[in-house]
Amino acid sequence: MQKLLASLLTAAAVAGFALPAAAQSRIKDIAAVEGVRTNQLVGYGLVVGLNGTGDSLRNCPFTRQSLEGMTERLGVNIRGSNANSKNMAAIMVTAELPPFATPGSRIDVSVSSMCDAKSLLGGTLLVTSLQGADGEVYAVAQGSIQTGAVSASGASGSSVTRGVPTAGRIASGATVERETGFHMANLNEVRLTLRNPDFTTAQRVAAAINQVYPNAALAENGTVIALRAPGQMGMAGFISRVENLPVAVDSPARVIIDEVNGVIVMGDAVRVSTVAIAQGNLTVSVQEMPFVSQPEPFSRGGQTVVVPQSDVSVEEDLGRQMRIVGGGASLSDLVNGLNALGVSPRDMISILQAIKAAGALQAEIEVM
Repeated sequence: MQKLLASLLTAAAVAGFALPAAAQSRIKDIAAVEGVRTNQLVGYGLVVGLNGTGDSLRNCPFTRQSLEGMTERLGVNIRGSNANSKNMAAIMVTAELPPFATPGSRIDVSVSSMCDAKSLLGGTLLVTSLQGADGEVYAVAQGSIQTGAVSASGASGSSVTRGVPTAGRIASGATVERETGFHMANLNEVRLTLRNPDFTTAQRVAAAINQVYPNAALAENGTVIALRAPGQMGMAGFISRVENLPVAVDSPARVIIDEVNGVIVMGDAVRVSTVAIAQGNLTVSVQEMPFVSQPEPFSRGGQTVVVPQSDVSVEEDLGRQMRIVGGGASLSDLVNGLNALGVSPRDMISILQAIKAAGALQAEIEVM
């Protein structure tokens, strides 16, 4: 009985001093399959049906040329005529082609004015081919534009504009016409790429995969993990199982500083050696008090002048004592120590840079 009690007490003591488990993330949240990505598409087109808020054909020659070319293909010749409609606009169309998109599927497109159109509200995009970086047409777009903006103007020149009326979006406005040609089922090996390269994380990913599927993963470097599907398992099914495995992510000690907005972000791995910190603010105020000097009554040659009087004062914050941060201090200890000094975020930026210069901050500082 006494031995059993002693064993329970020992187990309880070990459990009480055990370190908390590191937070884990799924492989699909920290890595991507090489080659499985979106592709950018772009096209040039015309928007019609605008309520007098389109391009001025005199100021936008490419809009006029597009109108002439389009009408000629439809059997109407307007070259040389004095067309001055403001109900159309030249626009650029952009879209992202998702991976494995098949012909007939729909994707969203964005449109943006190219010339002096005031608004695209209520316009309709005419058939526009969308090309990839290789010059091939992968989708065709057409539809009514939604800008989500409000624009109003009066005859006196006053106007009210909310949002950006010269840019809009067409939900499911393009039809995919061509596949990218990436066939995963034919691959014997695929590679995972970490979004945040790290050798430790790469090794942990490979170990987590090999624990379930022996000899299926190899970390080539801090970014790439090569995968081979075991046995007769298909590559798509293998990746589906792999991407849901949990992995403890490691990251280097880094401090991100945004001096413009006064933002500081520190990782959990940041450590500080023993260092003493003192911070104080010195405020110098200069106030100008103009004083009017007038001459005596009936004096000759006297003039009324304004004489400036300066009042200079110096104030220094008191009670800011030197604080000692112990060696190996964690992130919470460092933050508590800096907060004890009562410093602002911008002062904290200077303190962190000074600690780094003293060699006491065991982390990389990245200034944005």
